[in-house]
Amino acid sequence: MLLDPLNAVREDIKGNGIIPDVIPVDPPFHPKALLVVTFPTGQEALLGNTLTKTDTDDEPTVAFTPMQVPDVADEPTYTLVMTDPDAPSRVNPKFREWRHWVVTGVKAPPTSVIETGNLAAQLTKPAVTPYYPPTPPPGTGKHRYVLLLYQEPNVDFSIPENAQERKNEPANRKNWNAAGFAEKYGLKLVGVNYFVVVGE
Repeated sequence: MLLDPLNAVREDIKGNGIIPDVIPVDPPFHPKALLVVTFPTGQEALLGNTLTKTDTDDEPTVAFTPMQVPDVADEPTYTLVMTDPDAPSRVNPKFREWRHWVVTGVKAPPTSVIETGNLAAQLTKPAVTPYYPPTPPPGTGKHRYVLLLYQEPNVDFSIPENAQERKNEPANRKNWNAAGFAEKYGLKLVGVNYFVVVGE
């Protein structure tokens, strides 16, 4: 039986341990949007494909296709996260999760732009956690870099100035928890994608 694209995402992330390593088993996660992540090099995240550090050195653009009508009256805004559950390695993830990127106020492109073919989401605010490229330590094998798209609870959503997500020295980025972050701020997970970089 052929899976629809959203079920295919769910089956992949279960099979490759994103559930439960990043996304909790309970409540069950059912994707509502397809998340497309493209780096300036032209490389894309394709549910676990292997990219290089060079491929992923610069902040990607993201696009997403909401498959269901959002349950808010206003145009919804989103938070985008990138996290590494395999720090310093998948065998010994004592720093799980390592927070690479947090951006709030992400918006789908306006309809007029969609007609021109530019589907990139709009980043309307400076990053809360600026993008930090994958740098898996030598000899640590495959690292999964997981991108999560959350619907924000309201259009005025923001992260407080004293929040952990604004402490962005490398030492402050380890032992983060995306699910706990989402629960704290009332964020609703709607899309996920990931890629792999090998620490060689």
